[in-house]
Formats: sequence, structure tokens, C-alpha cells
Amino acid sequence: MEHRHLGRSGLLISEIAYGNWLTHGSQVEEEAALACVRAALDQGITTFDTADVYAGTRAESVLGRALKGQRREGLEIFTKVFWPTGEGRNDRGLSRKHVMESIDGSLRRLQTDYVDLYQAHRFDRFTPLEETMEAFADIVHSGKAHYIGVSEWTADQIRRAHSLARELRVPLVSSQPQYSILWRIIEGEVVPTCEELGLGQIVWSPIAQGVLTGKYRPGEQPPAGSRATDEKGGANMISRFMRDEVLDAVQKLRPLADEAGLSLAQLAIAWVLQNPNVSAAIIGASRPEQVEENVKAAGVRLDPELMRRIDEITAEVAVTDPQLTAQSVPAQRP
Repeated sequence: MEHRHLGRSGLLISEIAYGNWLTHGSQVEEEAALACVRAALDQGITTFDTADVYAGTRAESVLGRALKGQRREGLEIFTKVFWPTGEGRNDRGLSRKHVMESIDGSLRRLQTDYVDLYQAHRFDRFTPLEETMEAFADIVHSGKAHYIGVSEWTADQIRRAHSLARELRVPLVSSQPQYSILWRIIEGEVVPTCEELGLGQIVWSPIAQGVLTGKYRPGEQPPAGSRATDEKGGANMISRFMRDEVLDAVQKLRPLADEAGLSLAQLAIAWVLQNPNVSAAIIGASRPEQVEENVKAAGVRLDPELMRRIDEITAEVAVTDPQLTAQSVPAQRP
């Protein structure tokens, strides 16, 4: 496993991070989840990403139990706040009340005194950014988090937050966007802004919810039990890629993966890691062997001609329009 600095900070993280968004506490039984975390540790992964909202807070609890007994200083544990975690009117968003209460809940579930990175899961248009950033600064200054980051924020939102972070003397070091061969929205504005300001990308869904494994084929029904057939496991998100022209382009990538001696999933993960602004790619798993396969993308260097051919194949189907960014969210308050 290779490690990279998170942006221009001094924090080193594994370039493959393990995330438990759609698995722990919901799709996967606890013993299988624990086995996946053990496999991640065995493969050299030290960076683990979760969020308070995943599986209704259960994902954090599962991860806390899975990492119990590990040397805390040897791990980088990340979590997030924003989405509803309760029925109350203040159990959501980035108000000072919710942020300060949420960090304590996350630490309790994760069984740790601090997280290495605390992230705003989305931008909250109902709360003054100054209020949110002051709450994050207090969390860092109290020792409950070492660094802060954002997830699915626009370039302008990141720039505003970075300015406040400098005033408050708090290290805003990362952005966590969706990014893959098929979803390239961040390349136009977010990546250049983050390069300028010193933030690194921790990208999620590098295999496009499984589409870049090649298991979905044009003109065929999705395999039974796959994410595309699971309404509770991301079927709505994966639907954007389930078009024949997209699936056909993915199949055309297979010979390129073969040439590189990689599986399609490994090629997809290695591709996002070629971007110098990417600090880590988050993988998920429901079986330990998936972890073991995907980790083989670590340290892979794809030659420029192969990268050019990937771009050529996917030019017509890759999503680049920043107006379609996943950061857009519904109203969180009446």
C-alpha cells in the first residue's frame, strides 16, 4: 500500500481508503463487515471513511467495533455530518447545535476520542457559513478532530470556506466528491480550485457503483442481487449509468484493462489515482475478496497513451456538466 499526503497537509493517508456507505449496518451482516475491515487492514489500508447518517448511524458503530483493539495512532478515521440522524428539527444540517452534538455521537459510536478528519457532508444553504466554520474550528481546537473537510461542495463554496478557515486557524484540507471515468464533474472547477488552495480529493464511487466492473452489459437485465436491482442499496444512483451506450463503452475498456494486466475495477480505481489532486480513492466491499482485488490498484501507474485511449472511448458518455453535481440537495428545513 502506498500513502499520499492529504492535500498540502502533513497527514499521510492510504491511497486506497475503505468506506462503509452502503454496506455496514444494512446490506452486510456484521460478521461479513468485520471480515472486510480485517481484510482492509491486512492489505495495508489505514484510512477508513464513514458518516453519521450511514445505515441510520449503525455504520459508525460497526466500524467502531471492527477497529477496536487496533493501534489508534496507526489509523486515519474520517466521518461526516449534515444529513438527518433523528426526527427533531435540529437533527440535520450544519447549525452549531447539530454539528457540536453530532461529533460527540460519532465519537461515541466509533469508540474513539477523536477523528482525524471531520467533514461537512453537503453545503447547508440554511445556515450561515460563518456559524458552521466556527463550530468546526471549536471541534478542532478542542481536540475532537485534527482536520476538517467538505463533501460535494462547489468550487465557490470551497473557496469561501477556505477563507474562513484561514481566519479561524483551522486546517481545511480535503474535498470528498464523486469521481470516476464516467463521472468527471470535478475536473472543470473543483480540482483547479483545490490545487490552488491546497486541498486534496478523497473520491467516492471510483467504480461508478459497480458499473465499471463490467458486470452490467448492454441489452441485458442486471444480475440478480446486484446493486442495480436493490432499491435500498443505491439503485437510484446507479440508474444514471444504466444506459446501453454507457455500458457499451465500459465493455470497450475491457481490452485496455487486459493490456495493463488489471481487472476492469482495478483499471477504474487506478485511473482516478492518476489525478495528482486525488489523495485517496474510497472502496467499499461486501466480501473480503473484493477488498483484496481492489487494493491491487494501489501503486499502479497508467501510461499516457492508455489514459488517452480511455478518454477516447468514454468521451461521449462521461458526465462533465457541473450543473449535475451530486452536491445539490433538497430543502432541509421547513
